[in-house]
Amino acid sequence: MKRAGVTPKLTAVRGGTDGAELSARGLPCPNLFTGGHNFHGRYEYLPLPSLVKCAEMLVELICGGEA
Repeated sequence: MKRAGVTPKLTAVRGGTDGAELSARGLPCPNLFTGGHNFHGRYEYLPLPSLVKCAEMLVELICGGEA
């Protein structure tokens, strides 16, 4: 995350995600950010720059930036 210019923000996420279900069963799984706002509400949205930053972070995670 830091190599992609993202400051990690560690927060607990309760239920509702596949990762939360797997973690509850003993397989720790992080929830990756997408930069969305107002989840499950009428005004839910995802700014495109946040989605791009998530993609950059995933390239760093998977390829070490060599993509």
